[in-house]
Amino acid sequence: MYLFLAQAAQKPPMSAHFVFIGLIFLIFYLLIIKPQKQKQSEHKKMAQSLKKNDEIITMGGIHGTVLNVKDKIVVLRIADNVKIEIQTNAIAGLRKSKPEVSSEGIETKA
Repeated sequence: MYLFLAQAAQKPPMSAHFVFIGLIFLIFYLLIIKPQKQKQSEHKKMAQSLKKNDEIITMGGIHGTVLNVKDKIVVLRIADNVKIEIQTNAIAGLRKSKPEVSSEGIETKA
């Protein structure tokens, strides 16, 4: 009985702590860091591929059409005779085109 109590009182080896910390970091990387990096690279590719007449949505929810693309600035037309300049990192994404409805009521892709 005393032998059992003595074994229970022993501490786990230090390497077990490092393995546990390594597993936590691996899970953290796979669930948080890697998806965020992928999202950032997709956003960067989208921002670099912007061209005139692309329809976009800003982070603030403004819908507009690209008139001019500079280095880090995009000129948007948000209404007739209304133009704004925004930074490319403020673009949330490209606006998906809405399906057009024909006179028969059938949706067609634009």
